[in-house]
Amino acid sequence: MTSSTPASPANGTPSGGAGIPPVLAEVVRSGFVEGRHRGSLVILAADGTVDFALGDPAAPVYPRSANKPVQAAAMLRAGLELSGERLALASASHSGETFHLDLVRKMLADFGIAEDALQTPPDLPLDPVEAEAYLASGRVRDRVTMNCSGKHAAMIAVCVANGWSVEDYLDPAHPLQQLVLRTVEEASGESVLHVGTDGCGAPLMALSLTGLARAFRSFVLAAPGTPERRVADAMRAHPEYVAGTRRPDTWLMREVPGALSKMGAEAVQALALPDGRALAFKINDGASRALGPVLARALEIMGVESPAVARIADEPLLGGGQRVGGIRAAF
Repeated sequence: MTSSTPASPANGTPSGGAGIPPVLAEVVRSGFVEGRHRGSLVILAADGTVDFALGDPAAPVYPRSANKPVQAAAMLRAGLELSGERLALASASHSGETFHLDLVRKMLADFGIAEDALQTPPDLPLDPVEAEAYLASGRVRDRVTMNCSGKHAAMIAVCVANGWSVEDYLDPAHPLQQLVLRTVEEASGESVLHVGTDGCGAPLMALSLTGLARAFRSFVLAAPGTPERRVADAMRAHPEYVAGTRRPDTWLMREVPGALSKMGAEAVQALALPDGRALAFKINDGASRALGPVLARALEIMGVESPAVARIADEPLLGGGQRVGGIRAAF
């Protein structure tokens, strides 16, 4: 496979096309390349140095839900007592499967929080299979069903535990969100470059892809018992609560020993391995269909071998209900 911006054999840095992001994935239909997805990617070596880079991984991006593990660590720093499946769900973009929704509701009940205290926008399950079944049962969009509801339940719980106001828990100036910002900066090793609003309404901190990869690396290398390591361990032990039964993050954390993986909206992905190697990338046009092939190729470059890698690389294109092509990595 070839890219319109060839990579240097030494470190993967594009050798040409200054200012033009490289092609990370190609859309191939009936043997014809009908589209291209551009973006930036960085792979860190075990010692934290940049081992491979494409595009501009130093440019700021919104990590979107790839920031959730850091948000969860901030809540533990604030004294929230969560572990196991509950801590994984607090770090999740859950699929909206029954076991996700049941645990969100149980967490709310155990913390004495009403469902209408959630400030998540009402939504359908994130997983298309779950969304179809949900609608077929006659149900409507709900705050609990929104994929960030586990995180929001935990945010409200930590506010209650600390005597902080709940009504404005999503305000960037709120003590919780200020703690999140400091935790993001500490984990990434850089200053937050911009604060916006995520799809769920929570403050969203912009980082470079290199900073995002460093943050994930810091979680897998953190000392046992620290908030960061507790989050990483909970996610890796209960990956189905971080994503869902039909999701790549779950497959990777279940099948690649020690992997910590989290996607974000607008085609962001971060992953770290237990030896400190890490990666982060973003597809510029936000096409999530390119996530799997690009992630699989990056893992191949890192030498990761697992059936899960081949599974996430396979992104078919259909024509007339039949497979006629697919999305393939282009680097």
